[in-house]
Amino acid sequence: MGIGQLLFGFNGRIRRTSYWLGGFGAGFVGFVIFMILFFVLGGGAMLAANSVTDPNSNAATAAGAGIGIGLAVLLLVYWLIMVWISLALHIKRWHDRDKSGVWVLILLIPLVGGIWSLIECGFMDGTMGPNRFGPSPKGVVAPPAPQPQ
Repeated sequence: MGIGQLLFGFNGRIRRTSYWLGGFGAGFVGFVIFMILFFVLGGGAMLAANSVTDPNSNAATAAGAGIGIGLAVLLLVYWLIMVWISLALHIKRWHDRDKSGVWVLILLIPLVGGIWSLIECGFMDGTMGPNRFGPSPKGVVAPPAPQPQ
């Protein structure tokens, strides 16, 4: 599974390792990109405000407001991308547990939902062998059928 399918696709199954690394990796990269943009735009706002000799000028206020709106839009885009990635990772982990992706809605239950999801998606092993959502991400084939005696 490629990085694009891992972070943005909703089909298939992933291992716990991919779940944790994908979540932390995407969070770290997104945080670094957001902080760079924040400091660049924040520095631009300070320069725009300082470039006007009269601090009560409308030009300084307009420049600061424009950069603030730009930062708010970037924050919204950042948040939407991170929610999408989180949903994709969670749904694929639920699939590995042989449960429907609808189980991601358990996160909407305060406290209990987050703990339940953390235990099931983050710590419990997926189903052995293939299930209705695809082959095992570990490459495990179906367990042998019990022999009649």
